[in-house]
Amino acid sequence: MNKAKQPFVILCIIFLMSTLLLACGNNSNGQGSNAAANTAASNAAATTAPAAEAEATAEPAATTRSYTDYKGHTVEIPVNPERIIYSGETYGDLIALGVQAVGYPLSMGEGQVFEDKLAGVEDVGFPINLEKTLELQPDLIIYAGTDEADFEALSKIAPTIIFNTFAPLDERMTEIGGILNKSAEAEAWLAQYQTKEQEMWTQLKTAGMKDGETAAVFTYYPGDRLFVMATTGLSQVLYGENGFKPTPAIQAVLDQDMGFQEISMEVIQEYAGDRIFLLTPVADEAKKSTEKLLQSAVWKSLPAVKNGHVYTQDIMKTSSDATTREWLLGEIPVMLNK
Repeated sequence: MNKAKQPFVILCIIFLMSTLLLACGNNSNGQGSNAAANTAASNAAATTAPAAEAEATAEPAATTRSYTDYKGHTVEIPVNPERIIYSGETYGDLIALGVQAVGYPLSMGEGQVFEDKLAGVEDVGFPINLEKTLELQPDLIIYAGTDEADFEALSKIAPTIIFNTFAPLDERMTEIGGILNKSAEAEAWLAQYQTKEQEMWTQLKTAGMKDGETAAVFTYYPGDRLFVMATTGLSQVLYGENGFKPTPAIQAVLDQDMGFQEISMEVIQEYAGDRIFLLTPVADEAKKSTEKLLQSAVWKSLPAVKNGHVYTQDIMKTSSDATTREWLLGEIPVMLNK
């Protein structure tokens, strides 16, 4: 090779080697980046795969649950019932929890404290009408009756439970709250009711009510039948822990867990207390019997009558339901101050 050309050749070789080294370096970096990306992708896949698998295999939220009513029937009921038919005396319990039924015997609500809250509720009749009940397509039927034939017939339409509407208020509200998935609301309602009840008795004692005072509640039914009330209606409020006391004769009825007891006018003095609450009946015949009682010598001889401690109230506004019970906490002081 010509010596003059050797330097040029050497420069070319150096240039070619530099180019090759640069290319190799770039290729090496590219392979590193790809490897890192592949590793990150693999890690991400490893992380998300179990989560996706768990989500795919997770059990769907239950829509029904098993419930055993106080008569021993075990029924699958909705976790969140939306179309409820309620056939019983204490519809005001539902109203207190912010629940409206699609069906209810509207005749039971006539004259009640909560009557104006029944707009939009369909009448299922009393006794309950099976055709109307079917038409409303309920997802839960709450029934206060105890007839097994009725229970079987209703159960063919929708899940049906028999509910004890004569249970004490706190037990009843706790139970119905659980049935309707409103346990928190029931607990809150009971807490505020107990506060209001205590405030009422404090107010009455400040106004002159004495510790140990007795009270009795009477009403007439058609057929000239006189009853003393015990574990139902107004008596449930009056015989609270801080309230009036029952007379011994009434306590005997309470001990038998009876809602009321029929008595004769001749023995009314055995039941009458320091204060008497007389419930105005609905039927005309019962109203006439009440007037007859008020004119009798037996009635006029009672200490409560002589002392002016007799109070009247519409019987339809002394029901046992939660809405009425809360209303009565404001009404009793008004009655006593008349």
